[in-house]
Amino acid sequence: MAKKLNYSPNKLASALKSGKTHIIGVIVPSVQAHFFASIIHCIEDGLKDSGYRVIIYQSNESVENEINGVKTLLEAQVDGIMASMSLETQDVSHFAEIVKQNKPLILFDRVHEDLIVPTVTLDDFKAGYMATQHLIDRGYKKIAFITTVHQIKIFNDRIKGYKACLTENNLPILDDHIIFGGLSIKDGRFGAGRLMRSENKPDAIVAGDDFTALGVIKKLKEIDETPPEIGVIGFANEAFSAYITPNLSTIDQHAPQIGKECAEMFLKMIQQENPYQNIEHIVLDPTVVERQSTSKTLPG
Repeated sequence: MAKKLNYSPNKLASALKSGKTHIIGVIVPSVQAHFFASIIHCIEDGLKDSGYRVIIYQSNESVENEINGVKTLLEAQVDGIMASMSLETQDVSHFAEIVKQNKPLILFDRVHEDLIVPTVTLDDFKAGYMATQHLIDRGYKKIAFITTVHQIKIFNDRIKGYKACLTENNLPILDDHIIFGGLSIKDGRFGAGRLMRSENKPDAIVAGDDFTALGVIKKLKEIDETPPEIGVIGFANEAFSAYITPNLSTIDQHAPQIGKECAEMFLKMIQQENPYQNIEHIVLDPTVVERQSTSKTLPG
């Protein structure tokens, strides 16, 4: 009879009765990045057998959008929120509201130390160290870093790892070899141009992410400094990194594993009377993916 009358259950009424919508909100800076798209896919896959659906909200690196996203998702009565913060985020009071409402909040990749919530992250100090050590092992000595500066922990940790590696290898840390800006193809082009015009030109560049690294490579090719003549390494192992010319060495941040861990963590949290009863911090190990942009011995 329900089929004959084209009846569909009222989800809102069911949610009001049960106190559960079986909907999870996921906030990411951008779904255009394969890194975040892969995380979302694995969150959905990890929750589907438990009957949960996912609503995705993009901040587009805007804290205002992020605040609106949290508000919209809470108004939609989601059962929990997973988020990776925007580059603009400093005040995290909008995320604190989720905790105040006793709904599960899980932060992944980009986290904030003022929020005492479960997290799934990469060991970003180690990632910065490994990227730098990889270049040193390939014979590069004057290594620069193009990145962004703000309160988000992962980028600060990568810079710390970069500096620690240079120090331990008895190589100088030069202020004019560290370029702070944004994370984009445009920022990579700008940073590379500035570095290559300086009196103390680097022979290798660590880029804050793969999009920034792509900009670096584009600029270097314009001025006939094609990698691996100047070494370039990024972070995230974006899908395009294996297909550009030269293809890009990068740090794999294990996006599928991050999504899987987020899903499993959420299912644990909802089994507890207080979702923050046992707060976990899962830290994954990075992996170097070596390609043509850092190795003169790999085939072109």
